[in-house]
Amino acid sequence: MYGKNVWLIADGFMSNTKTDKNVSHEAVCVLNLSGEKANVKITVYFEDEEPLTGFSAVCENDRTNHIRLDKIVNDKGQKIPKEKPYALLIESDRPVVCQHTRLDVTAPDMALMTTIAY
Repeated sequence: MYGKNVWLIADGFMSNTKTDKNVSHEAVCVLNLSGEKANVKITVYFEDEEPLTGFSAVCENDRTNHIRLDKIVNDKGQKIPKEKPYALLIESDRPVVCQHTRLDVTAPDMALMTTIAY
């Protein structure tokens, strides 16, 4: 069996910057090899306010899901704010592997950062 049910990402930050072709964004990339569909919950934590809850996604068996954090909406219609540091708790009802990716287009050459979640 591969993966874990709980993952943490401590460093989140989405810039408002856009170019003609790209938008600064982050994603949680989920890989599910559990044998069953995985239901994923995401909680967003901040330095100076209460967490945002109610974000969810599905990752089918033997599939990936690149959950764009600039597009996901919780059950109250809220989005993850831009220009504000945050951290993530990812919980799955099946073992999955999570990776965090950031595309930053604030500089003309752009920057891509990725790391396996903890």
